[in-house]
Amino acid sequence: MTSTNASGAHGAILEERAPTTDTALVELREAGKSYGNIRALHGIDLKVHPGQVTCVLGDNGAGKSTLIKIVSGLHQHTEGEFLVDGHPVRFSTPREALDKGIATVYQDLATVPLMPVWRNFFLGSELTKGPWPVRRLDIEKMKQTADDELRHMGIVLDDLEQPIGTLSGGQRQCVAIARAVHFGARVLILDEPTAALGVKQSGVVLKYIAAARDRGLGVIFITHNPHHAYMVGDHFSVLRLGTMELSAERNRITLEELTNHMAGGAELAALKHELAQVRGVDVEELPEEADLQVGAPQPND
Repeated sequence: MTSTNASGAHGAILEERAPTTDTALVELREAGKSYGNIRALHGIDLKVHPGQVTCVLGDNGAGKSTLIKIVSGLHQHTEGEFLVDGHPVRFSTPREALDKGIATVYQDLATVPLMPVWRNFFLGSELTKGPWPVRRLDIEKMKQTADDELRHMGIVLDDLEQPIGTLSGGQRQCVAIARAVHFGARVLILDEPTAALGVKQSGVVLKYIAAARDRGLGVIFITHNPHHAYMVGDHFSVLRLGTMELSAERNRITLEELTNHMAGGAELAALKHELAQVRGVDVEELPEEADLQVGAPQPND
């Protein structure tokens, strides 16, 4: 897929890149998940290639969390196939997924707010030095490594001793991304990283998502914001009630079409006639059902 150069405010972060021909790092084929009689996901097809951002969008209850849990090893799929590097897998724990290079950055970031930035960077994987049994933390090396990795991602912090809780939400997200990259992530799953952030901080996070992509990682960007997705995305998948409503490459869909799908445009289009009978409701801007077809001719075509 060759990404088109995006223009304007919504495309400032995406740049022209060469087509990706590598085997998918992660692939779901007709995957699904049932909890007893409850079918949370069904018929999900998803591919994540190196150097690309795959955006998964959906409203609350669409199945995004279940999808994350399958790919990150928290839950096992009950239908279809889950492949890593082209080989079928069935993870029993998140550690198994991490061993395959699949790292997840959740909204709570798994950080300790009162600990320094460098301690959080190595949390659970601290470096030590000295002979056993009196080995001690190699504080200087951890500080230097954390600073180098953060700077390599374009993140410059004046004081790595400051508690990570004093950083802005966007900065904490960026530290979590850099940490995952440092510890060998090949696939980075980001769980709504911009959900609780303002416009400026969201832009910071999107910048580092692009930086991770440009380092060759495959990124799964979970979001409910089509504008954020369209800034950095190469492929878009929209979930609705546990099924895949839309799967489209960037050059096959416009921001307006993506927004319509994300916002329940299909239901609004079906109700347009009924809404037109309600006094005070403006339906002129609501889409027609034909407008929601991906790749439909545009007025300027």
